[in-house]
Amino acid sequence: MKIYLDNAATTPLSIDVFQAMQPYFFENFGNPSSAHHCGRDAKTAVEKSRKVIAELLNTTAEHIIFTSGGTEADNTAILSAIRGNQIKLAITTPFEHHAVLNTLKHLQQNGEIELVYLQHDERGNLSLSHLEQLLAAGERAFVSVMHGNNEVGNLNDIDEIAEVCSRYSAVFHSDTVQTMGQYLYDTQKLKADFLVGSAHKFHGPKGVGFLYKRSAEAIRPFINGGSQESSQRSGTENVTGIVGLAKALEIAYENRDTYQKHISDLKDRMILKLTNSIPGVQFNGNSAQKNLSLSTVLSTAIPQTHTGVSPLDYLDIFQICASGGSACSSHSTAGSHVLKALGTDPARSTIRFSFSRYNTAEEVDYVVDKLADLFKQSSAPFEYYNVRTA
Repeated sequence: MKIYLDNAATTPLSIDVFQAMQPYFFENFGNPSSAHHCGRDAKTAVEKSRKVIAELLNTTAEHIIFTSGGTEADNTAILSAIRGNQIKLAITTPFEHHAVLNTLKHLQQNGEIELVYLQHDERGNLSLSHLEQLLAAGERAFVSVMHGNNEVGNLNDIDEIAEVCSRYSAVFHSDTVQTMGQYLYDTQKLKADFLVGSAHKFHGPKGVGFLYKRSAEAIRPFINGGSQESSQRSGTENVTGIVGLAKALEIAYENRDTYQKHISDLKDRMILKLTNSIPGVQFNGNSAQKNLSLSTVLSTAIPQTHTGVSPLDYLDIFQICASGGSACSSHSTAGSHVLKALGTDPARSTIRFSFSRYNTAEEVDYVVDKLADLFKQSSAPFEYYNVRTA
């Protein structure tokens, strides 16, 4: 039995999404930039998909740009906003995805910006008073704060952050890759300048995403070439992917309440069973705090065993897929930058379980039972991790 609990890395493709995509592989396969009827059919599919996404975000089609995924969308927003507005101060957090952090660090190393990180407590809660202090200094800033953290699940109040940024005319970008499809975004109320979506995080295809931009004006393209995407993102559009993206987001929002309750119940069940089955288990950041974290992500700090087998490797033996953190950093020797920023020891065993609507209570029970078996095999006393969870 294969159990997949790494949905923060990617999700399985929905059958309904695949069926919506199929005609654009075999029948309506035209290039949307072609003038003939095959091209027009493909172009129509792209624009219908753009309209679907725009309506779900309560905006209009000219505010949506299709990209290859979240990383490109983040890069486009950051580089366009900072260079296009000649901004010299960027404010972010040490918990951001590398698509954001490495782009901003690159600009800092080039001498284009001063980069400042928001203060936070030991659970990762951000200081909005520090943000306001930085913005009140007078210099127009670019602010990037993710909505939901992909490693520990912490949620940030981006509505309040957007309000603060708006008061000081700062450009606000939020990496919403982990939350798109789970949370409703009314862009007429949320004062964010940029939001990001990636289809494979909500049961769509890999390799396609979008950037929402608040301004209807053209932005500086990150990729140059032809005139696709209103000359804001060159390259032949991924028609099949775009159709799948729109369908996946539509399904996610149509069934959001049902899916959210199911996933939240699974997370609550795992927290309870882990707490009862594994002495010393703790949870990173706000991961176990219901109203302060994503229902899809549970980051656990597992006590050390004396079996010589890591908990992740042990789970993998039983065809259980989980991770230690971000998939983008899974082969890095540097450890998790998120756990380091929280003050935890990245060398110690952290398991990130992340859930989807396809997971079941029976799977949760099986996984916890297997972990409990691992600890029963350890004859020496437990050595608990010193995880800071004040």
